Parts: sequence; C-alpha cells; structure tokens
Amino acid sequence: MSKIKQAFSHGKAFIGFLTAGDPSAECTVDYILAMEEAGADLIEIGIPFSDPTAEGVVIQEANLRALRAGMTVDGVFRIVEQVREKSQVPLVFLTYLNPVFHYGYQAFLERCQVLGVDGLIIPDLPYEEKGELAPLAKTYGVDVISMIAPTSCQRIQKIAAEAEGFIYVVSSMGVTGVRSEIQTDLQSIVKTIREVTDTPAAIGFGISTPKQAEEMAAVADGAIVGSAIVKLIEKNQDKAREPLLEYVREMKAGVRKADRN
Repeated sequence: MSKIKQAFSHGKAFIGFLTAGDPSAECTVDYILAMEEAGADLIEIGIPFSDPTAEGVVIQEANLRALRAGMTVDGVFRIVEQVREKSQVPLVFLTYLNPVFHYGYQAFLERCQVLGVDGLIIPDLPYEEKGELAPLAKTYGVDVISMIAPTSCQRIQKIAAEAEGFIYVVSSMGVTGVRSEIQTDLQSIVKTIREVTDTPAAIGFGISTPKQAEEMAAVADGAIVGSAIVKLIEKNQDKAREPLLEYVREMKAGVRKADRN
C-alpha cells in the first residue's frame, strides 16, 4: 500500500498545507513535523511560484515571501530531505507545471522518488494533458493527484476512474481561501466519484474551522486545509509551532467526529 493510501487507512484523513520557505526553510521543516505530531495524516508542501493561478491572496503572498527569501525548487527538496531524517509522514508537493518543466520532468521525479515525495498536485495541468507527465511519474512511484471541481460535470467519472493516490475535490468555484460557508453539492460529486472508483476523495478550498472539517469529512474521506494554516504561520512567523499544534489538533478532532458519526 502506498503511503498516500495509508493516510486514509485509519479513518477520515486530515491533510494540512503550507508553503515551503515561509517564513524560512528551518521553520518549514519544524512546522511539517509539528503538523504530523498534532495528527495530520498527510501534508502538502507548496513549491513557491511567481504566478500561482489557483491560489487566493493568502497563499499568493506566502509564495512571494518565500521567493523573496530565496526559496528554490532545490531548497524545497532539501526541506524534504531534512523531514525524512525524522519522519515518514506522507508528503505531496503542490506545484505548478512551469517549475517541474524547467527542472526537467525526469530529474524532478527522480528526486521525488529518492527523497520520498509521494505525490504531486498540479492545478494548471489539465486532465487532457496529464499523459505527458503521469506515465513517467508512475515509473518513479509518484502519484499525480487528480483535482475535481464543481465545473467538472460530465468529466467527473472519467477523471476519477484514472485517479491515483487520492482525489482532490475542490469545494467551491474560484481560488483558495477561507470561506464562511460552502454551498456546493459535494455529496453528489462524491457519489458520482464512488460509482467508478474507491480511490479516497478529500475536500479542500475554504475549510478553516473544526465544524467545516467535520462536515467535509462526513461527505468524503478527508478534509484539506491550506489558507488557514498559511495565515496562522504568517501571523506568528518563527513562533508558529505552538499555535499550529493547537490548530491542527482541533481540526483533526473535527475530522474524527465525522468518523464517529
């Protein structure tokens, strides 16, 4: 069983996201380990990029801060290397196609395999163009995570049938960011996915409270939280470890409630 599948093997999963290098590489390593300690089942690491089109203001600004501080793709790999000295928590990169293309697909995927990066989420890689990367990724044991949005409609089952690792279900139209209310008919989307695959589905975009995490995990196999964590790190900078531990514990407790109900 892959490490990504293992993340969902003990019940509903909590997935946390942070931007590599914000506020520093050292903090990123510490905060990944803190999230695991607090109960995160899988952690997404954002590779900073100058044009993150799927991201809202909070994560855009984190990208820019990390880039200004000198974070590079090699720097992100060094972060993973340091995490792997202490932890085998499932790790997934969230990146855009441009950094991977410029690094070189094969070189990038080879480093992922060597360092234990389990999957890639690439928001600007359309399903129809996945073929240029996915077969090569498979040879290196790296899952290319599929995203299914409310606009996917007739393509939901086609995308889901070929999904690897887990399916990232986008809760709302637009970019990432905290939302007070999520109104998409997510139950119908997950039901449509379930008709063609048992690959775990986790819901992200806009989730920030334990109650929202519980509600999303009740519908799917897990909840993904990004902007709220990035915002917490922005507020506390190099002193975010304790607030992060407390926040992730609360969110994980919300997800566990969905398991019990």
